[in-house]
Amino acid sequence: MNPLICLALVALLFTDSALASEASIRTAMEKRFPYQQLISVTKTPFAGLYEVVFEDQLVYTDEKTTHLFSGNIIDMRTMENLTAAREKKLFAVNLGELPLDRAIKNIKGNGKKKLVVFSDANCSYCKSLEKELAGLTDATIYLFPISLLNGSEEKASAVWCSPDRLKAWEDMMLHGVAPNPGKNCDTAALSEFSLLAKKRKISLTPTLIFEDGTLKQGWMPLDQIRKLMATPAQ
Repeated sequence: MNPLICLALVALLFTDSALASEASIRTAMEKRFPYQQLISVTKTPFAGLYEVVFEDQLVYTDEKTTHLFSGNIIDMRTMENLTAAREKKLFAVNLGELPLDRAIKNIKGNGKKKLVVFSDANCSYCKSLEKELAGLTDATIYLFPISLLNGSEEKASAVWCSPDRLKAWEDMMLHGVAPNPGKNCDTAALSEFSLLAKKRKISLTPTLIFEDGTLKQGWMPLDQIRKLMATPAQ
């Protein structure tokens, strides 16, 4: 038999075997986790290890699905976090799909770089983040107030109904000045923001989304924010 044909047949057999294993693992995972949306199962380059992607989480399992691994795979040669790189690709957020026109906008300098922030009025880490964001230049911050903590909804509504929403938000978060809305207004947008956060599995504030689609939850220092903002947009 032609050697090239032999090689092709061997490659085909390995491919069929991998696909069969992926299919069986998918079936097993769907049976074990019936209430989780399973996106994909893919064989990794590492012996006996399969990548399993749920709607908002990446984990690993063995070919017999006897163990589930949650953690990072590090390339010891380069010290690159392969899991983090894969998660970034899988779960990147397209800013074009967010209602940026509805957000509270804070334009600094030329406003060229974009940053999305989901924040809670009663979140102490969100208040600390505002101090870091004050140091940004040449950026537009799109703020989505959401209410995860008790009492936050009233404050968010008061900010939303203020004549100058950005000033009301910054006065409250940076200086502890309670917003004075003056009158009631339509706060339907705030409910939309909460639904958006729920859809994106955002359950922690602050949450930051960068132009390249990277989503980071929790407080971070200004230098780290600048570094992530320097990454080219997707």
